Amino acid sequence: MATISARKRIWGWMMFDWATQPFYTVLLTFIFGPYFGLVMAEHFAGQGLEQQAAEARAQSSWATMLTITGLFIAFTAPVLGAIADTRDRRIPWMVLFSLVYIAGTYTLWHMVPDGSAMMLTLIAFGIAMVSAEYMLVFINSMLPTLSKWEDIGEHSGNGFALGYAGGVLALLLVLVLFAEQGNGKTLIGLDPVLGLDAAAREGTRAVGPITMVWFVIFMIPFFLWVRDPVRPNITGSVGDALRQLGRSIAGVTKKPSLFAYLGSSMFYRDALNAIYGFGGFYAGFVLQWEITLIGIFGIVGAVSAALFSWLGGKMDRRFGPKPVIVVNAWILIVVCIVILNMTRESFFGIALAEGSGLPDAMMFILGAAIGGAGGSIQGASRTMMARHADPERPTEAFGLYAFSGKATAFLAPALIAAFTTITQNARLGLAPVVVLFIIALVLLRWVDPEGSGNRRWSGHSG
Repeated sequence: MATISARKRIWGWMMFDWATQPFYTVLLTFIFGPYFGLVMAEHFAGQGLEQQAAEARAQSSWATMLTITGLFIAFTAPVLGAIADTRDRRIPWMVLFSLVYIAGTYTLWHMVPDGSAMMLTLIAFGIAMVSAEYMLVFINSMLPTLSKWEDIGEHSGNGFALGYAGGVLALLLVLVLFAEQGNGKTLIGLDPVLGLDAAAREGTRAVGPITMVWFVIFMIPFFLWVRDPVRPNITGSVGDALRQLGRSIAGVTKKPSLFAYLGSSMFYRDALNAIYGFGGFYAGFVLQWEITLIGIFGIVGAVSAALFSWLGGKMDRRFGPKPVIVVNAWILIVVCIVILNMTRESFFGIALAEGSGLPDAMMFILGAAIGGAGGSIQGASRTMMARHADPERPTEAFGLYAFSGKATAFLAPALIAAFTTITQNARLGLAPVVVLFIIALVLLRWVDPEGSGNRRWSGHSG
C-alpha cells in the first residue's frame, strides 16, 4: 500500500469540516432553520393562534427537537467512542454515519410550505445532526495524531477556517441559484434553477439534497487520505470498553483541570449552539428579515468565522487555547446583551425612527462577531480537549467531550423554550444564554492551560 504523506492526511482530515459545515451554516442556522420556523408559524397562525404566539410555538418546536437530539448524543457518544477505541477503528464508523447523514439531509426536501411534514422533518433533521456529531467525535479524536504536538492548535483552527469557507461558498450557491425571496426570485433575481417551483418553496427545500451532495463529493479526500493507526495489539470486547468507560468517568473527578474544563465547555458550547440555532429565528421573527437576507447575514458570519478561526489557530499556537476561549466567550456575551436590547422599534430602550436601518446594520455587525468568536472558540476548544485526552483512548476522551457539549444540550433550548413561552417573545427567549456563558467563564478559572500535561502522543497515524 502506498504511503500517504502527512500533508495529505492533514488536508483529508480538514476536508471533513468543509464537507459538513453546510449542515450547520445552511441548514441549522441561516436557511432551513428559519424556513422551518416561518412555515410552522404560518401553520400555527392558520390554526387560530395570534402571530406572536404562533412564532413562539414554532420556535419551541425547533427547541424541543434540538433538546431531544442533544440528550441522545450526550448519552451515546461516550459509549460509541469507548467501543471504537477497543479496536482503534474509526473509519468504518465514519462510513456508517456518513450513510445515515446522507439519508437524513435528503429527507428535508419533504418540508412543504403547508407544514404537514413537520414531524418527518424534525425526525430527519435530528437523525442528520446525530450522525454529524458522531462523526465529529471520531474526527476530533484523530487530531492529536496528525502532526507535532505544538502544531495541533493551528491545525484545529485551520480545519474550522476551511469549514467556514465551505459554508460561505455553499450559502452563496443556495442564495444565488435556489432559495426564493418573497417575490419568488433568488437573490440576483433568477427563478430557482432546475425548474424548481418557487410557489412550493422547492428552491429553499432543495437545501437538504444540496447539503447531501456537497457532503458526498467533499468527503472523498477524507476517505482517500485518512487511515486508522496501525496498532495490532489493540483488542477488547464491548464489555471491556464499557467497563473502561465507567472507570474513565469515575476518574474524571480526580482530574481537577479536566473536570473543570468539561464543565466549562458544557455550558459555553451549549450557549454557542443556542446562538447558532436561534439566530436565524431572531432575524426572521424580530427583524422581519426574508430568508435571502438571513442568508446574506450568514455569509457575513461565515466569512468572519473563516478568517478568525484561522487567526485563532495562530493565537492558539502562540498563547495556548485557554486565552482564546476566554476572550471569545466575552465577545459572545456582549453580542447576546445587544440582541436582547434591540428590536425593530428601539435600541437599548431608545426609540428608533420608523424604517430605521440601525437594527439591520447592527445585526450584520453582530453576525460577524458571532461568526468570528464562534469559529475561534471551537478551534481552541478542540485543542484544549486534545491536551487533556489520554493518548491510549482518544475517541473515548472526545466521546466524553461530546457528552460535555450535549449533556446540557437540553438546557439552552429548554430554557429558551420556557422563556419564549412565558414571555411570548422570541427575542427575550434568548436571555438564558448570557447566564450560561458566565457560568462557563467561572469554571474556566480552574482549567490548567497545559491540560493534563499529557504529551505522549506517538505522532501521526499511518
